[in-house]
Amino acid sequence: MENGSEIRSIIEELCLTIRVTPTNSNQQEDVSSQDHKTPSSTAAPPIEDYISTKHFLRACNLLLLQPLDKVGPSMLVLRQDVHQNIERLEKFLESDPSSFGNVVEILKKEATEKSARKVSSCTRALVWLTRSLDFAVALLDKLVKDQGGQSMKQAVEESYNISLRPWHGWISSAAYRVALKLVPERKTFFINLLMADQDQKDSSDLLTQEIKSLTAVLSPLLDQIHSILMKFNCHKLKTT
Repeated sequence: MENGSEIRSIIEELCLTIRVTPTNSNQQEDVSSQDHKTPSSTAAPPIEDYISTKHFLRACNLLLLQPLDKVGPSMLVLRQDVHQNIERLEKFLESDPSSFGNVVEILKKEATEKSARKVSSCTRALVWLTRSLDFAVALLDKLVKDQGGQSMKQAVEESYNISLRPWHGWISSAAYRVALKLVPERKTFFINLLMADQDQKDSSDLLTQEIKSLTAVLSPLLDQIHSILMKFNCHKLKTT
């Protein structure tokens, strides 16, 4: 992205991920005027869960896949895992864009077919991409709140422990711990991973503010996705 960090383009994608729906204030106005309407006319239509498959995957690509590519071969295990999950959902979307433009419709289809718990399911792909984004949010939050007192390695380990480790078996846990310890130092991370143009030296304060803006947008989106996964009873899927 020209004249700006990649964080800004990620925020733009995240803002497109959730469908624009009638605001709560409009609904509240309807409720407040109940005395002047019949019961049937005051019932607001339910707002269906909606997560744009296209924009969610684009955000995953920008926030997860591209940074891992920049780190290099040390992150190969993480990179392959994320890429496979993105690719699985992309192929499903391409099979019928009009039907599966909403991630929820993919979950519904696999739940109906009783295939959600299969190793190669799109449901699993969504679960793991969401957890990877949880890891990203936790890491960025730590780096912003503790600017110097904690090493990059410590921040990565702690973020992994609270986001991905609870769902990993011992094989995956061992592989990820090795990979995550090979991340670059804090300064290199901010410059090489989060800056679209390395010649442009955004101030530390500006970069920190951008990260805060990113987590402010991403956190509620992840909360919504976790809520959806719970509805489909697939939020506790684990790996080996």
